[in-house]
Amino acid sequence: MSPETSRPAVALRGGRILGLLWLIYGILRIIAAIWMLSFTPTATVMFGALLNRVPNPYPLMSAFHLIYAGWTLLSAASGIFGVLAGISLLAGAGTGRILTVVAALLAVPFIPVGTMLGAYTLALFVPRE
Repeated sequence: MSPETSRPAVALRGGRILGLLWLIYGILRIIAAIWMLSFTPTATVMFGALLNRVPNPYPLMSAFHLIYAGWTLLSAASGIFGVLAGISLLAGAGTGRILTVVAALLAVPFIPVGTMLGAYTLALFVPRE
């Protein structure tokens, strides 16, 4: 197989559209992470209200804070890598493939848009051999 045929199809055509989609997705994920940070006190009170009948709610509240912080960080990382992948795809940079695969892997847990965009991107950029 020659190097020209092993290149992803996105480099030949449609790379600008995929780059624009990643840029939009990344911006939306960053906005979602900021939104989650701004609603941390409200989410804590809402989860705490569910624990009023639990004998020892403190371990569950600690787990909630850990999961909420992790989900917020994952959202922010997905957004940052999405923006970087979009910019590199639009610019046609050589590092676009690596950034885009990382962005796709980070986007897959965010149903439905992240899953669709991530799966499509992985299908384009991951070698089949």
